Amino acid sequence: MTVFGMVSAVAGLIKVRYLIDKAIIDNMIFRAHYRITCAILFVCCIIVTANNLIGDPIQCISGSVPYHVLNTYCWITYTFTLPHEHHKKVGTEVAHPGLGNENQEKIYHSYYQWVPFVLFMQGVLFYVPHLIWKSWEEGKVRMITEGMRGSITGAKEERQDRQSRLVQYLVETMHMHNTYAFGYFLSEALNFINVLINIFMTDKFLGGAFLDYGTDVIRYSNMNQENRTDPMVAVFPRVTKCTFHKYGPTGTIQTHDALCVLAVNILNEKIYIFLWFWFIILAVLSGVALFYSAAVILLPNIRETILKRRFRFGTPSGVDTIIRKTQVGDFLLLHLLGQNLNLMIFGEILDDLVRRLNFGSNSNLPSAPSTLEMSPIYPEIESFGRETKT
Repeated sequence: MTVFGMVSAVAGLIKVRYLIDKAIIDNMIFRAHYRITCAILFVCCIIVTANNLIGDPIQCISGSVPYHVLNTYCWITYTFTLPHEHHKKVGTEVAHPGLGNENQEKIYHSYYQWVPFVLFMQGVLFYVPHLIWKSWEEGKVRMITEGMRGSITGAKEERQDRQSRLVQYLVETMHMHNTYAFGYFLSEALNFINVLINIFMTDKFLGGAFLDYGTDVIRYSNMNQENRTDPMVAVFPRVTKCTFHKYGPTGTIQTHDALCVLAVNILNEKIYIFLWFWFIILAVLSGVALFYSAAVILLPNIRETILKRRFRFGTPSGVDTIIRKTQVGDFLLLHLLGQNLNLMIFGEILDDLVRRLNFGSNSNLPSAPSTLEMSPIYPEIESFGRETKT
């Protein structure tokens, strides 16, 4: 399979889905973790393992050692550079940045063997909070909005019957969704913690060079490469040294110094500078999302603003009724319903909910069958009627 084919296979993670049978159970920042970030990391994993992009990832030269032996040895062990040689002029003082007299401190490089595995593992980590929330959510939103997602279609009587059943379900399960909301907010917190863990894990993996990597690249981006210490070359050297020992004809140990061209680092340096910016952006957005969720939990005024501006819902008295008589779990469920339903349908549902909250489900409202009755229109909702109040 070609690189393009493998990348196309991953593209399904970030494809925008408007399918009617696909319920939305999170927000855009949440989806940026398990769709966009996972896809980015998996694509990067594919790219660094695609030899047809750069040829052999390492090529070493030495006088008397067969090149294929030297290449394999230096790849599976390590290479090294000399940090004190990075500031010297290439071509006159040193042959390449980081190479020179070996009687000084060395930095050993063996991370390049593990880059594909680490990128793949990071992609999996970014998917875990979504799996936790999906398992916790158990398809509740999908079941209670069945037949009402997407554009308005079907007979008006059938739609009104579904809406009436949904409102009845919301009334009968009022204050029973706090555990449901806890799972969502926990998953959001895990998203934020996960991106921080990945930032520090990457820094550890690259020998402490990742945290300052982006700022260093920006600082030196407008300077002539020959007159500066390129942070990308320092972290991901393109030419390194490797020492190979073998026995000579008389049994003495011979030492061979080799220069190794790490072509794979041309890709690695670009991948990690992109990941540095993306992880920073994602961490900031995740922190904002977590702060927003905390405000929703603690401040009823925020919930009121969401109903008025996000969903453009009715009268102040109606909004006040919903805010006073619902808890955080109820509001989260309403918020998710608003993301899945047409605004007109959602407005009608909220109006009906306000009337039932104000006057009770036994008022002079149009009667509706019990939410929990078996029905060919709404059979799946029965399972939610047996929830235990938490």
